[in-house]
Amino acid sequence: VYNLELDRWRRAGKPKNVMGFVTNDEKRIKWSSLLVDKFKRSNYATFDASKIRESMYRPFAKTFLYFDKVLIDAPTLQGYFFPTTQQESENLTIYLSDKGWRSPFSVLVVKGISDLHLCASTDAFQSFPFYTYNEDGTNRRENITDWALAKFREHYSDSSITKWDIFHYVYAVLHHPVYRERYAANLKRELPRIPFVVDAKTFRAFADAGAQLAEIHIHYEQQTEYPLEKIEQANVALNWRVEKMRLSKDKRALVYNEFLTLSGIPLETFEYRLGNRSALEWVIDQYRVTTDSRSRITNDPNRADDPTYIVRLIGQVITVSLETIQIVRSLPHLEIESKS
Repeated sequence: VYNLELDRWRRAGKPKNVMGFVTNDEKRIKWSSLLVDKFKRSNYATFDASKIRESMYRPFAKTFLYFDKVLIDAPTLQGYFFPTTQQESENLTIYLSDKGWRSPFSVLVVKGISDLHLCASTDAFQSFPFYTYNEDGTNRRENITDWALAKFREHYSDSSITKWDIFHYVYAVLHHPVYRERYAANLKRELPRIPFVVDAKTFRAFADAGAQLAEIHIHYEQQTEYPLEKIEQANVALNWRVEKMRLSKDKRALVYNEFLTLSGIPLETFEYRLGNRSALEWVIDQYRVTTDSRSRITNDPNRADDPTYIVRLIGQVITVSLETIQIVRSLPHLEIESKS
């Protein structure tokens, strides 16, 4: 539709009032100011199957994305972090609440492109990758500078510290409840400042914990399912399809559909929160069938090739939540020596 309208506009002599000329039928196309700017520059859209990417839309909720400069309003710097699918196998990005957040401060490591509002519907998120690249995927370079590495090694008198250690250390510090509470006012006004802890042993404990957190958050689909009780409704045919799930009032059970209820959810699960929701509540919110009121496009998360995926995911996210809480609780006391 975009290309057809562009052809029609050019043949008509490029009328100045673009929005008065093109179709505004939201069942066919959604215009934005940036798309209109590209339209005025006669930037045609082209289909390329390699641009279909798997992205993290909300916590532990992936969706397919057509990663294209014309059709995405503001791809920002994502093209320098994950220019092709190859970089998704080696690069990690720490996504965290941008300045001025209204939902609680959140942080999540992701392996791939993510949405601007990753952990909140209103707040924006900043992304900090380990690597950056040229737009064609060449010229890989580490985003933690040699200067920063030298500072950490000098401060702790430990030449074995690597840039990945620093990356994981930062991830753990950003999870620490004392850090979030102590610097809550600062985090609302500016991006996080990362402190030095008292000694090399404490640094190593944080780095190891950050590596554990990153491992379970990135590979959440490979975690062991928490052993929930599957209660099947008698006289109802076996059915793995989700329309809209809901928690029981005490949050100990999840009504999956009319056939299945998942019981035995530990209340501790809901302590792992990303923004205003727990990780499990994000899954419940995102894995439902919805139809957009304007475009009438239906989003259906059910997988014909893997019908039990959502049931499995629920158990895995509960495991991730419980392990995250355990790791965060085991973090050392945040005794700060000086700031970097």
